Amino acid sequence: MPTRLESVSSDDIATCVGCGLCLPHCPTFRATGEEALSPRGRVAIMKEVNDGALILDRDSVGFLDTCIQCRACEPACPSGVPYGRMIESAKSDLARSYVVTPRWIRVGLGLLGHPALLRATRPLLALGQRLHLVPRRFGLAPLPWRNEPRLRGVDGDPDVWIFTGCVMDVWQRETHRAVADLAGRVGLSYGVPDAHGSCCGALHTHAGLHDSSVRRAELTMSSMPGDAPIIVDSAGCGAAMKEYGSILGTDEARLFSARVVDAVEWLAELMDRSDLAAALAPVSSYRPTVVIQDPCHHRHVQKVHGSTRRVLRDRADVLELADDGLCCGAGGAYSLVHPDLAEVVRARKVEAIRSTTADRGEVVVASANPGCSMFLAAAGLRVRHPVDIVRDSLVDGPTRTGAEHG
Repeated sequence: MPTRLESVSSDDIATCVGCGLCLPHCPTFRATGEEALSPRGRVAIMKEVNDGALILDRDSVGFLDTCIQCRACEPACPSGVPYGRMIESAKSDLARSYVVTPRWIRVGLGLLGHPALLRATRPLLALGQRLHLVPRRFGLAPLPWRNEPRLRGVDGDPDVWIFTGCVMDVWQRETHRAVADLAGRVGLSYGVPDAHGSCCGALHTHAGLHDSSVRRAELTMSSMPGDAPIIVDSAGCGAAMKEYGSILGTDEARLFSARVVDAVEWLAELMDRSDLAAALAPVSSYRPTVVIQDPCHHRHVQKVHGSTRRVLRDRADVLELADDGLCCGAGGAYSLVHPDLAEVVRARKVEAIRSTTADRGEVVVASANPGCSMFLAAAGLRVRHPVDIVRDSLVDGPTRTGAEHG
């Protein structure tokens, strides 16, 4: 057990004035009402540990480890506490000593850098689901047996890159195809990363595996050379890739991060161009009722949740939740490590969705992150990526593809 959290800056800790405005925005505090499971409580633990007033033990480590890292506290904080950076640093110190992030999670995260092995898990998990052998904590909606064909990009310099990644490319590849279709409709060629770009490292960062996340970032950067924009349809991946400049601290990483654009952010910009409006105008008479679930890394980190509303407003009846974007509980691998607390947080989100959509008939939940969409679908909701909803509006009649969950 480490005696100090060496990577947590004392200057960062000092920015917290203990006002408590973060508390109602914290999903674990709202689920438990426990001060130590709030951002203010966790910052206090970091301070006391580094001041020598508190010894890191099972309880204090547990309080830090059960943070979902949704970062909803950051926009609510009047002092600008860089809580995301602090909790990532604390987790890194704890993971380095093997105090958090169990070995089975480390092995699983290691698979993310090996696309062939990861793809092999799909039929195994599908079979396990049918035999009721997949643990509840996996939080998976029913998986189809087969995946869509892999995207094949152009040779040479593309107009845009489509980042395919790991989890999305195994379980939600149809969304990649929707992005590719939309790019083609506006006359853009696309490329896909080579095998080195099979994982961006976002989940490693969440788990405190700093060295692994840096290595994944370096490989991802090398897989998409040039200066073309990089479209990312996973909110968590996009948030991580936009922060490569901070993680690696190099000019190369900062230039790469500047090229990254979330899929809904990119699509909203295209829709606002008068020369492309006709190519993206809806033609379907089907207008679904959609309730938006903002992934935390869309709303609090990338701050592109307004783009989701822009791309859906002309082709769906959009409903808003009144929970101020509260986390769904998925949190990368969080729902695997802390399933009980994750399910309590999810239950609050599901109740907010169902109360908002009562008596509205068939409703689609729009979510732009694979972890969120699979975790919510496992609770019985019908979930789709906003890009899939847009793509369906460009054909005559609704479609139901493998990109749909629930």
